[in-house]
Amino acid sequence: MTDEKLRQEQADEEMINQGFQQLLDSYLASKHRKKIEIITKAFNFAKQAHKGVKRRSGEPYIMHPIAVAQIACSEIGLGSTSICAALLHDVVEDTDYTVEDIENLFGPKIAQIVDGLTKISGGIFGDRASAQAENFKKLLLTMNDDIRVILIKIADRLHNMRTLGSMLPNKQYKIAGETLYIYAPLANRLGLNKIKTELEDLSFKYEHPEEYAQIEAKLKATKEERESLFNDFTNPIRAKLDKMGIKYRIMARIKSPYSIWNKMQTKHIPFDEIYDILAVRIIFDPAEIKVEREECFNIYVSISTIYKPHPDRLRDWVNHPKSNGYQALHVTLMSNRGQWIEVQIRSERMNDIAEQGFAAHWKYKDGGGGEDEGELEKWLRTIKEILDDPQPDAMDFLDTIKLNLFASEIFVFTPKGEIKTMPQNSTALDFAFSIHTFLGSHCIGAKVNHKLVPLSHKLQSGDQVEILTSKSQHVQPSWINFATTAKAKSKISAILKRELRSKQQAGEEILQEFFQKEELEFTPDNIQKLCTLHEAKTPEELYVAIAQKTITPGEEDKSILKEKSTTNNPWKKFIPFPFVGNKNNKDKQPKEKKPIEKIDSKKIIKLTPEAIQKNFIIADCCKPIPGDDVLGYIDEKNRVIIHKRQCPLANKLKTSYGNRLLAVQWETGKSLEFPVNIYIKGIDTIGLLNKVTQIISEQLNVNIRKVYIDANDGIFEGHIQMFVHDVDDVKTIITKLQKIEEMKTVTRIEQFEDTP
Repeated sequence: MTDEKLRQEQADEEMINQGFQQLLDSYLASKHRKKIEIITKAFNFAKQAHKGVKRRSGEPYIMHPIAVAQIACSEIGLGSTSICAALLHDVVEDTDYTVEDIENLFGPKIAQIVDGLTKISGGIFGDRASAQAENFKKLLLTMNDDIRVILIKIADRLHNMRTLGSMLPNKQYKIAGETLYIYAPLANRLGLNKIKTELEDLSFKYEHPEEYAQIEAKLKATKEERESLFNDFTNPIRAKLDKMGIKYRIMARIKSPYSIWNKMQTKHIPFDEIYDILAVRIIFDPAEIKVEREECFNIYVSISTIYKPHPDRLRDWVNHPKSNGYQALHVTLMSNRGQWIEVQIRSERMNDIAEQGFAAHWKYKDGGGGEDEGELEKWLRTIKEILDDPQPDAMDFLDTIKLNLFASEIFVFTPKGEIKTMPQNSTALDFAFSIHTFLGSHCIGAKVNHKLVPLSHKLQSGDQVEILTSKSQHVQPSWINFATTAKAKSKISAILKRELRSKQQAGEEILQEFFQKEELEFTPDNIQKLCTLHEAKTPEELYVAIAQKTITPGEEDKSILKEKSTTNNPWKKFIPFPFVGNKNNKDKQPKEKKPIEKIDSKKIIKLTPEAIQKNFIIADCCKPIPGDDVLGYIDEKNRVIIHKRQCPLANKLKTSYGNRLLAVQWETGKSLEFPVNIYIKGIDTIGLLNKVTQIISEQLNVNIRKVYIDANDGIFEGHIQMFVHDVDDVKTIITKLQKIEEMKTVTRIEQFEDTP
C-alpha cells in the first residue's frame, strides 16, 4: 500500500469516527432513552457493509447513512430505533445482507423500518408511468405501517439535496423536480417546516442558480434595514411582555428565497414589492400546559394595544390546529413605519411541533396521545381511502394525491356546528363526499350559510354547509370536472367505472342475443365491423351505446355481418408479418432505416442556431428564450423538447421521466429571434401608448408583433408581444419601460391575452 493511499485511509477513518461521535453527542443531548449500545452496533455493522465504497463526491459511503441518522436525530427529533434504521437504510439495497439478517441482529421493529425504506429506494419515480404510481402507493402504505419510514426517507432526501452538487446536471433537475413535487409538500404535511423550507430552497438553487443568487444578494443588501425595523417594532412588545411577567423569546422570521421567488412569479411583482419578507415570532413558556391557549390570546390582546391589528388577518390555529398538528395564533399589525407585519404567537410546545412536526408528539406524549395525534390518524385514514380505488392513470393518481394531501386548508361547519377541515378550493360536492359516499352520490345541491348553491360552489373558511339529497339522484360524469378533493374524485371515478362496466356487460349480452338469433358468430372480426358501421372507437363504446339504446341492432347490422369477405385468405390478417413481400423476391426484406442517433444524456447539449432549427422544438406551453433556465426532454420520437425549468409540464416530466432529461445550454448569440410577451399596468394618460412603442421600436429597434391595451377608471392594462434575441433584451426593455413615470408594473408573462 502506498503512503498516499494509507494517508487517505487514515483521513477517511478519522472523518467517519468524527461524524459518528457527533451523532452520539446529539443523541445524548436529546430527551430520548440512552441506548448507545445498539446505535454503536448498527454503525459498526453499516460501516463494515459499505467498506471501500465511495460516494460520487469522493467521501466514504458510510458518511451518508451517518448524515441521515444525524438529521433524523437532531433535526426531526427521532430516537434510537430510527437512528439505527437510518444507519442501516442502504445495507439491504446495496449489499448482500437481507432484511432477515437485520431482524436477527437488531430485532423486528428496526428490520420493518429498513424493509420499508428499501421498498421505496431509488426515488419515488421509476422510468415508467405505472411504476411511479405503484412506488408512490408503497411510500404512502409504509406510513400506515410506521410513520418513521417516511420521516427517515425525508432525512435521506434532505442529505441528498445538500450534496446534490456532485451529481450530473440532468440528474440534478430530476432530483430537484421530484423534491419540489413530492418531498417538500410531504415534509410540510408532516409539520417539518424547517426541512420543507430547506428542500424548496435547495431545489430552487439548482434549478434557477442565477435567480437564487440575485434574491440572496438582495436579502443580504436589505438585512440592515430589516434588523432596524425588527428592533423598532419589537422593543415596545418586549416592554409589555416583561411587565406581564411572561417568560418568552422573540425571533425574526425571514421569508425564504424560494417563497420570495414564487410570489414574484405568481403575482408578477419585483423583489421590492414583497412586503412580508419579515415576520415576528413570539415563543413563550407557559406557567402550565393547560393555560397555554389562554396565554396566546392574552399576548395578542396586549400587543394589539400597541399596534393596530388588521381586522381580516387573524388566524386562529390554536383552537383549530392544522392537519399537520401546527398550532399558533397569527395576527398582522401595522408598524410605526406604516408597514403590515405578521406576528406568530406560539408556546414552546407549539414551536417544537412547528419545527419537528409529528416527531415532536412523542416528546409530549404521556401514554394517551392528544388531539393533534388524531389529526395524523385522520390523514392516514384519507390515504387508505384513496388507495382503495385503483387509478388507471399514474399521473392522475399523483395529481389527485397532491390535490388532497398537500393542499392548504379551510374550516367549514356542519349544520350542527361541528368543524370539518377541507382542502382549499373545495366545493359543496367535495364536502358531501367527505361526510359519506352515499351522501355525495345522492346530493342535488347545498345550502351554504342558509342560501341555496349548486354542487360546484366553492367553499370559504367559516361557511356552514348543509347538503340536500334525493334518492333518485345518481353520480353524473360532469361531477368529475368540479370535484377537487382526492376522496371525491376517486369515489366519483369508482362509481362511474362501476356503472360503465355494468352498462358494457348489459350491452354485450343484448348483442350476443342478437347474434344468436341471427345465427351469426360472435367474433372480434364481426364486432369490429359493427364498430366501423356505428363509428364506435372500441367494442366497449359499442356495448354502452346498445345498453343506452342509442344503437339498436337491426337489418343494416345483419346485412353488414352477412356480407362475404373480399379477402381470399381472411386468416392472413391475424398473422403479424415482419416484412412486406415482393413479387420477384418474396424473401427480400425492406431496406432497414438508419437508426436515430442516440443522445448522450450525460453531456450538456449546446443549443446553437443550427441545432434549434434542425433538431430541437421550443415548447409552446412556456415559450423559453435564450437566457432562460431550461432543460431538454427526449420524447417518444427521440425529439428534444426545450422547456423552462419552472414550467408546470416540465415539473411533471422531472418527476415522471427523469432518465429522459437533458442538461442544455444556450449558444445562440444574437442570430435568432423569439416571441416574448410583456404585461404592463399603470396610470392612463394621453400619449402613453406612443411612449411605449417609441421605446420598444425606435430606441431599442425591437419588432412589435401584437399589442392589446385596455383602460378603465384611469388605470390601463396591456399585453405586448415582440421579437427578441434573449433574456438580456427583455431585461433592457423592462428597465426602459419602468422609467416611464406613469408605468407601475412591467413584467414578462408566458401567454399573450387580448383580455388582460
